Amino acid sequence: MTDTRRLIDKLWSYVDVLRDDGVGVLEYTEQLTYLLFLKMAHERSTRALKPERIIPDEFSWTQLTDANGEEIETEYTRILRGLGRQSGTIGVIFRKAQNRIQDPAKLRRLVVDLIDKEHWSSAGTDITGDAYESLLAKSASDKGSGAGQYFTPRPLIQAIVDVVQPGVTDLVTDPACGTGGFLLVAHEYASRDAEKMTPAERTKLRSTFVHGIELVDGTARLAAMNMLLHGIGGTDGESVIEVKDSLIADPGQRWSVVLANPPFGRKSAVAMVGADGRQVREDLEIERQDFVASTSNKQLNFVQHIMTILEMNGRAAVVLPDNVLFEGGAGEIIRRRLLKDFNLHTMLRLPTGVFYAQGVKANVLFFDKKPASEQAWTQQLWVYDLRTNKHFTLKQNPLRRVDLSDFVACCKPGQQGERTESERWKAFSYDDLLARDKVNLDITWLQDDSLEDLDALPSPDVIAREIVEDLTAALADFEEAAIALEEQLGTSEIRAEALLGEV
Repeated sequence: MTDTRRLIDKLWSYVDVLRDDGVGVLEYTEQLTYLLFLKMAHERSTRALKPERIIPDEFSWTQLTDANGEEIETEYTRILRGLGRQSGTIGVIFRKAQNRIQDPAKLRRLVVDLIDKEHWSSAGTDITGDAYESLLAKSASDKGSGAGQYFTPRPLIQAIVDVVQPGVTDLVTDPACGTGGFLLVAHEYASRDAEKMTPAERTKLRSTFVHGIELVDGTARLAAMNMLLHGIGGTDGESVIEVKDSLIADPGQRWSVVLANPPFGRKSAVAMVGADGRQVREDLEIERQDFVASTSNKQLNFVQHIMTILEMNGRAAVVLPDNVLFEGGAGEIIRRRLLKDFNLHTMLRLPTGVFYAQGVKANVLFFDKKPASEQAWTQQLWVYDLRTNKHFTLKQNPLRRVDLSDFVACCKPGQQGERTESERWKAFSYDDLLARDKVNLDITWLQDDSLEDLDALPSPDVIAREIVEDLTAALADFEEAAIALEEQLGTSEIRAEALLGEV
């Protein structure tokens, strides 16, 4: 058994023990994040060569290992609170941290038997990083954890990065980074020739090459730990992961590569506290001077945000649901701007059954930022259809990197001018796209074989899963329609009451 496999099995072995106490998979992973950080900080401070104190002694690992009986739970809670007030990477990892393991005996077993017996620093960042990444993947696949919404399938990320080709001269960001998958693969891709790089280039790769923003504290801490375990960033400086809402404002900084899979769900929402002290949620229609359209559609706002933060000639690849391709109003305005002021050169139509979040029909849009011009920058949009007659499921037939090999080959990264059409790969001119109703980019041309040949039907489990996907997507649409109607009725009632008050 490899060291990575052994570590994964060792970490995963404790899930069921804690599940009986109400600690879910994602919560368990979060607790591991805290404890692994404390253990690695201890290893750094006690190593023979260049020892480095990362956290104050009062919050050190030995405070836990020396605690007996119920003291260990008290100490753990005190340490989490203290470290949550620290700055930089420590602050990101321990921000709002809470102890979820209420049984002192189980906590001690986790600390002493599971973590303390391993030397995490000497295991190498690749081994510990891969083990942690596998744990995150297991968390995402656990239906009850809710972690799937933050996890993009690794084969899809690898194919996207192979097309974008980030290098050491780039600065890469993900404004909705989840657990950091895009950042890790981009770093891995750019590091392939690290032995030929200058010391300054290697330092950049380690410290400033990638940057991520995540709104949810728990997910941001997983991303920050994921980066550390893969040798990205440092424990004592600013974290490469920021915790905030990307959409609130233009950050001012620009990046040469943006890779993102913004959260699914069309509406952005902000928590509001009413005069009576109750918390209500209102749709947030984001208005920014750099946006060409005001909308509460989350994905459309992320597209506009990415348009802003790309530096000139920068490259972007963004996973987006189908509604972004055909929605009118703000959607049409944004698509027109994408086609004219950017080079929207590639679109990958994804099949269902590849995401942990159900009901998702998604695409990947690849576009480059260009300087102002009277002429449209998009001459041709190349579309690859990986959806028609393709059937994937998360367990029996998961998406693999080899399933995307033809797409990457067709893209001819770095040689776009040499692209040629094939059955699944077609080019559409700028004029053709503008001529479509509302500049609809929801383009299909392949015939669904199962409509004409019953023998071409997929297996029953795949059909069942696709029905669930379709129903889930339809329910989400109905839910949004219902909310919109309720809001309209509520507004009408408020107006009526105001008129009656005036009378």
